[in-house]
Amino acid sequence: METRKKDKNIMVNQASLKQKNVIRVLLILINIMLFAFFNIGVSFADLEDNEEINVKEIEQETVQTSKPITEEPKLNAKIGLIFDRASKTILYEKNGLKQVPMASTTKIMTAIVVLENTDLTDVVTIDKKAAGTGGSRLGLKVNDKITVHDLLYGLMLKSGNDTAVALAIHVGGSVEGFAEMMNQTAKEMGWNNSHFVTPHGLDAQGHYTTAYELACMADYALQNPKFKEIVSTKTYTVTLNGRPQVISNTNELLGVLDGVYGVKTGFTNGANRCLVTACKRGDLDIITVVLGADTKKIRTQDSIKLIEYIHKNYQVVDLEKILKEKFENWKLLNEKRIYINKGKTKQIQIELEEMPYKMMTIKNTEVDNIDLEINSLYYLEAPVQEKQTIGNVKIQLKDKTIGTLSIQNQKVIQKKEIKDYFMDFLSLVP
Repeated sequence: METRKKDKNIMVNQASLKQKNVIRVLLILINIMLFAFFNIGVSFADLEDNEEINVKEIEQETVQTSKPITEEPKLNAKIGLIFDRASKTILYEKNGLKQVPMASTTKIMTAIVVLENTDLTDVVTIDKKAAGTGGSRLGLKVNDKITVHDLLYGLMLKSGNDTAVALAIHVGGSVEGFAEMMNQTAKEMGWNNSHFVTPHGLDAQGHYTTAYELACMADYALQNPKFKEIVSTKTYTVTLNGRPQVISNTNELLGVLDGVYGVKTGFTNGANRCLVTACKRGDLDIITVVLGADTKKIRTQDSIKLIEYIHKNYQVVDLEKILKEKFENWKLLNEKRIYINKGKTKQIQIELEEMPYKMMTIKNTEVDNIDLEINSLYYLEAPVQEKQTIGNVKIQLKDKTIGTLSIQNQKVIQKKEIKDYFMDFLSLVP
């Protein structure tokens, strides 16, 4: 009886043990699944979109199916913008001033801060935080050694989130410290509608910019020769722990679409597909921004639409030359009409304030519509100071004012003294 009881207890214990083991295994499996789920979620959030597309086919399709090229492009993406690098002005925008997340295009600002605050030859030892960053990766591991120079290539070509964190820690001491540097730079540059939380652009509350300010960042960054060299590179060999590793640029337009020489791709669940593109054909140099595209094909197609629209409908004009010619004609008729009361000199010499930019991209159909609206004082009391403003010139394009310059006095005109009046009197005596 006792033996049966013992056997029964043993069987119960074994069954209980099996049950516990089954539960334990299930729990492990659930944890693995949860871990995989969340990590895949992060990875999907910024894998730079592995959708295979044929850019040449999309280019041909875009040209064939588009409405007449003279019409403004109809974008499928939520946001689009064209920025003229010559005049630093917007040529086209769709929600271009709206604050939105921008995914890995964030790395344009990351590169700016790194290039301006560290030595490219510095060797960085990768820590746990950088090595553990998910999403698009260069593949850094703890204690790997790599130069800042090669990390920048990994950042801008491979779009490595791990390289972004490694650079942030090296330059800013921490991700948070580096974000403060990014925000300080944005403030100094006047990019007041941008705010940065991370160096890689994975979705985070309070991390945003506008298409316009993103274009400004790209334009500013491209003035740095090293940045321009990096983003215009199709493939590059980084050296990681002394071993070579070939990486390719995620920018699908680079090396395929005529004139494209950068800049950066991006993709998160919150921002959708993003693409900032620099394109130069002849004198016409533009930056296009596409944000919030549902697919990689759409961001590519919309970028091509913007580029082709501008290059077929706009031209670069020497605005400074046009203004000087028109202003000189006005001076010939009006400069001598300006009366200086009580001035030692009766004749004033005026000049136009220097243009902030010489060239400007203008629609082909509007080049002949550039005109000046000139307003000037014709009566002045001496003394008149050097560089004193006596009027202004509004640069008009049709009914739109595209700039205002001041009319300034070139030389000091002193006020007459008693002796000057006496000499004037003597000159009248026969």
